[in-house]
Formats: sequence, structure tokens, C-alpha cells
Amino acid sequence: MKIVVCVKQVPDTWAEKKLDASKTLDRVSVDNILNEMDEFAIEEALQMTEAHGGSVTVLCMGPDSATEAIRKALSMGADDAVHVVDDALKGSCAATTSLVLAKALERIGDYDLVIAGSEASDARTSVVPAMLAERLGIPQVTFVNKVEVDPNAKTLKANRITDDGYQVVEASLPAMISAVEKMNEPRYPSFKGIMAAKKKPVETVSLSDLGIDAGEVGLGGSWTQVNSSADRPPRSAGTIVEDDGNGGVALVDFLASKKFV
Repeated sequence: MKIVVCVKQVPDTWAEKKLDASKTLDRVSVDNILNEMDEFAIEEALQMTEAHGGSVTVLCMGPDSATEAIRKALSMGADDAVHVVDDALKGSCAATTSLVLAKALERIGDYDLVIAGSEASDARTSVVPAMLAERLGIPQVTFVNKVEVDPNAKTLKANRITDDGYQVVEASLPAMISAVEKMNEPRYPSFKGIMAAKKKPVETVSLSDLGIDAGEVGLGGSWTQVNSSADRPPRSAGTIVEDDGNGGVALVDFLASKKFV
């Protein structure tokens, strides 16, 4: 099986996030990491190739610094990577991101399965996998916590998480799935894996390599953009309920005034 895993470099989950002068996320002044949800996608791809054979290619769109996220994916066990990097990509929305990833996947070609995390911890739109599948014209199964593939029959069977439980969905390959955190337990990169990752091939491609005009992406080509923003107001002091023997009633009255009960 040839599996492509889409990954993203994001600001550390606990970092204070700010917008820069272009009203896009400031990625320079914070620590950046591999998107945590993508680690579940990588782990699933590795388990599939360990069971059925094949290879895992990492696909990442991002600035030069995204190389660190790519190397972590490679140190977990992925075979190689494609890094789409171009100054014109800064500020790209979900729709234009899916355009770039689709063109990159068409360039990679002959894949059986594309896996992504169900969301990125910076934007949390959860729409790129679906948009990507639509552009590629392949089946999609999003929010998956369990999947079985049959490489010979070119099919997959997956559990898709919903608000009420889960759906059992079958699809033909090639297909796109997005992974939730309950899918597996991502492995830690070993020292051997970290050293090996330094020698694994990472192909760098630009927009021109993908046949995309710079005006189709970035802030100018995005379908959505931030027009204005404001800092979150400071947290006000809480309400103290004194217990003079009637604390329970006072607490219920307070919760009722906030329409919590």
C-alpha cells in the first residue's frame, strides 16, 4: 500500500496565540510542533504498512520551519516526505490549502490511501480532509477511530464517530480518512528513528512545480480572511458565596441566575 499522511506544523497547544500585522497567526514568536492529531494519522499509516507492506509518505504545506514537524514524522517511521513551501502561501485558508495539497497529491500519484488528523490545533476547522477528497474525487470517511483495509480488494471499512455513537462505513480505495485521538496510541520516536530521519529524502516543491498561480492562494486568493480582531478581555473576579448555614440555597440561586440550572 502507498499511504500519504498530511501533516501540519502548528503553535504549541499551550502557547499564547497572537495575530501578526497581516492578521494571520504569528508563528515566529512561539514554539511550533507537529500537530498532535496528525500523530494518530501517522501511527495508523505505519501500522497498516507493517501489516500489509508498502510505504508512508508525509505531505506538508508550510514555511521552512515546518521541516522540524516533517522530521518528527519521519523519525516515527515514515519513509519519505514532500514539503510544499512558498512565500506566497502565507495566510492561505482551508479551501486554498486543500487546493495546494490536492495538486501535490496528484503529483505524488498512485496512492491507495490519504490520512490526516481530524483537525489542526490552531484553526480547528476540520474541513480540509473533506475539501481535499472532493478536489481529488475520491471517497472520504472523516472522524474515524477504527479502520480495516483490504489491499487486495481495494476497500476499507471504518467506524465514523458521530454525536450519537458511530457509523460503519465502507469505501473503495483510493480514499481519504481523518483520524480522531481514539484511533491508536502514537509511538515515540526512538533514537535510531531520529538518526535515520536525518537521512530520509524530503522533496521540496514550490507553487510553480504544482502549476498553481500565486494569486490563487495566500491572503489574496483565500475565500475567507480576518477583517478585525480584539484581545480577550481580562477575567473578572468571581462571585463568592458565603456559607452561613444557607450556602446551598445561595449557590442554587446563583446558578439559576446564570441559567445553569
